[in-house]
Amino acid sequence: MDQIKKGRFLFIILALCLIGAGILYHFFGQRKTTHRYRTVKVERGEIRSVVTATGTLNPVITVLVGSQVTGTIKALYADFNSRVKEGQVIAQIDPAIFEAQVAQAKANVSNAQASLATARANLKNAQANLAKAEVAVADAQRTLERNRELMERKVIAQATLDTSQANYDSAVAQREIARAQVESALSQVASSEAQLEQARASLRLAETNLRYTTIRSPVNGIVISRNVDVGQTVAASLQAPTLFTIAKDLTQMQVNTNVSEADIGRMEVGQEATFTVDAYPDRTFYGKVSEIRNAPQTIQNVVTYDVIIQVDNRDLKLKPGMTANVSIQIDHRKNVLKVPNSALRFRPEFAKKEETSKLDKPMKEPSSVGKGGGLSERLTRELNLTEDQRSKLEMILKDSRAEFQEIRERWKPEEAQTRIRTLLRQKIWGILTDEQKKKLKELGSSFEKTQAKPGRVWILGSDRKPKPVDVMVGITDGTFSEIVSEEIREGTEVIIEQMSNKKGSSQSGAPAPSLRGFR
Repeated sequence: MDQIKKGRFLFIILALCLIGAGILYHFFGQRKTTHRYRTVKVERGEIRSVVTATGTLNPVITVLVGSQVTGTIKALYADFNSRVKEGQVIAQIDPAIFEAQVAQAKANVSNAQASLATARANLKNAQANLAKAEVAVADAQRTLERNRELMERKVIAQATLDTSQANYDSAVAQREIARAQVESALSQVASSEAQLEQARASLRLAETNLRYTTIRSPVNGIVISRNVDVGQTVAASLQAPTLFTIAKDLTQMQVNTNVSEADIGRMEVGQEATFTVDAYPDRTFYGKVSEIRNAPQTIQNVVTYDVIIQVDNRDLKLKPGMTANVSIQIDHRKNVLKVPNSALRFRPEFAKKEETSKLDKPMKEPSSVGKGGGLSERLTRELNLTEDQRSKLEMILKDSRAEFQEIRERWKPEEAQTRIRTLLRQKIWGILTDEQKKKLKELGSSFEKTQAKPGRVWILGSDRKPKPVDVMVGITDGTFSEIVSEEIREGTEVIIEQMSNKKGSSQSGAPAPSLRGFR
């Protein structure tokens, strides 16, 4: 009996031990986590660096057709979407009032002409009276002189001489009156001529206003807006009312985009642009930057600049006012090493926990930057260097290594890169052909616009643990980034995500564009 109790007791103890071991294993045995890493291979391909913006489609030239006179719309000869030619009648304002004004102005001209004729007749009469007065003065003067001679010989009495003198003085006075009348008549003629010109000007004004009642198209184009109806009164007071909006040529349009001040420095006239509109979501339209305006636009403390993109619209699919989602190409690289941006963002768990302070310090440029690195490869590829030129380039880089290193030590990374590239262009100029020199000039702006920046990717070492590799990063399209240094090569597998055996546990930079495998 004691043995049975003892056996049961041992059995219970053993069962409790097994249960306890299971519990311990469940809670503590699985806490050790093993990691797997998702990787992708470094590839060669093209990268387009773009600036995105929204804009509005507009005709290149839009003409607002208004009215310069006040009146009632009598007839309309154009409507929405009507194609019109320069000089074509598109509307008519009731001309009755203006026709009456023209008739009144013509009557005023006739009246002024009659007044001028009367004034000229009066002038002729005054001139005749003046001539008659001149004759009377001459006759009175001769009589006076003759009577003076007779008086000296005592032939006539003094009274006769006095009468002759009085007649002469009267004739002179009449002559002065005649002269004054001529001057008055001349003034009257001048006044009548001025009144006639005024009447004629009023007639021209009335005729012009009458012509303004006929609204004509100022350009060849298409009516995109009609703002009046027959019977509507238009009032041309301080501002001419708009009757029609005419687009001169819808086969050529432009997109007005607002580019932020952070990106405007990379904009250049001639850059290619693509855009989509909601009306045709599956179609991509193309254009080129034609103008970068200097006037800033500030909305809620955000400064933007208007960038104009010229668009070919021969099929007339695009309509004024459409919203365009624009991508302006800043740079385009072909056959370059590229990695997913998630690889550049990736940090392994242990690096965050154990080496955060060390890894977060500013990264130095990879050693290959001062030696030519990816820049040498790109020059060889872009300029199509021969083997002899490639050898000379490598020799130039080797001989300039100390000089490049000095520049790197004296200047900040971005400034150092610019100086190294400028110096390198000067050194290799002599080994290039004319065609290669031309190509290098074209590439110059691209080299200067895109400043490579330090970055870091992680690869699996021989112990299957993540190993950091510092690289220089060129342009990016938002998904992939260009690698311009030689620390990694095509086919190198870089880590984009860390996976653990815990359910739902992973840590990554972002979902990868192309999944290559697990390690």
